[in-house]
Amino acid sequence: MPSRKAPVTIGLLYSHTGVTSVIETAQRQGALLAAREINAQGGLLGEEVLIEDSNPQSSPQLFRTEAARLLDTGVDALFGCYMSSTRKAVLPMVESHHSLLFYPTFYEGFEYVEGCIYSGAAPNQNARILADYLVETYEPRYFFVGSNYIFPYESNRIMRDLLSNRNAKVVDEMYIPLACTKEDIDRVISRIRAAGPVTVFSNVVGQGAVDFYRAYDAAGFDRTQRPIASLTFGEPEIRAAGLDASVGNVKAAPYFSVLPTLANAAFVAAYREQFGPDQPISAEVEAAYFQVRMFAEAVSRVGGTRREDVLKALPTFSYEAPQGSVRIDASNHHTYLWPRVGVVGNRGQFEIVRETTAPEAPAPYLVEHDDPVSFAMAETGEK
Repeated sequence: MPSRKAPVTIGLLYSHTGVTSVIETAQRQGALLAAREINAQGGLLGEEVLIEDSNPQSSPQLFRTEAARLLDTGVDALFGCYMSSTRKAVLPMVESHHSLLFYPTFYEGFEYVEGCIYSGAAPNQNARILADYLVETYEPRYFFVGSNYIFPYESNRIMRDLLSNRNAKVVDEMYIPLACTKEDIDRVISRIRAAGPVTVFSNVVGQGAVDFYRAYDAAGFDRTQRPIASLTFGEPEIRAAGLDASVGNVKAAPYFSVLPTLANAAFVAAYREQFGPDQPISAEVEAAYFQVRMFAEAVSRVGGTRREDVLKALPTFSYEAPQGSVRIDASNHHTYLWPRVGVVGNRGQFEIVRETTAPEAPAPYLVEHDDPVSFAMAETGEK
């Protein structure tokens, strides 16, 4: 990626269609809002930021192809990817072009690629706080379900360890295709019913998650006692699934659109003015927004887009994101974030039931995802 004056061009890798388009179209809007705000404030290096778009259609192969196309056209950095399989497809292209990928989605950890900036949560920033809340609040027996790709397997492995440390038990685990059918979901519902009283931990994503949550609601499970908990089912999915299928379910994330911060109020107002008053905003959308703003700040500080210069600048400042102040860790390129847990209330919005008082450092390589305090509380039964 050469250093040059202007115009700065960013490439977007968000699916407009396909199984994960429910969330990726919203992430794309977050990135577009950031670019428009930057341009309204004078652009970058004296000129408007330009955007090269794509539609990888939720396909890892198309993500790789589109990333190569965008990089060959000369974009200065890529922004996007939702599934880990798509990120892993894109990163070899990023490295071969000596470029950058800003990745706005929570993921399973255990990765470092020099040209990748990880803006979403690592497991210690979402799964740990969720495990604490679930064990203290709901059934001590758990049923795991996920889509059949990298992240759900790894996320379930981590959550199994966290729950085991808290003396909870996973009684069953199953996976369904990304493009799942009604029959696939019916089999999950039958297994859940056969398992008895359980709390469900779901890593089903995209349209499959919407269909699964609707089926769980139709099956009549009492979500005040047996909710679906996840790291994945946020505000865009609530809108798609409907209020009846969403109330009472739980998500852990660094951001919820109800946060009462000044930065969030401005962000929500700007987003809905741009894209519509009823548009849902999730943690993945917020990360897609603030990572463009952080890239722009780094480019402004170094006066160009050379990869080495941008990477050196990124950890030297904090950005007042809608979730709170965030910054990049120089050692691993992950982001300091604010762990929170929300439960969907009767109006279809998350009600925050637990949150930290300071941003948590990313720890993507931890073999053990618990801290000594959590271990001690689990051992003594303290809550």
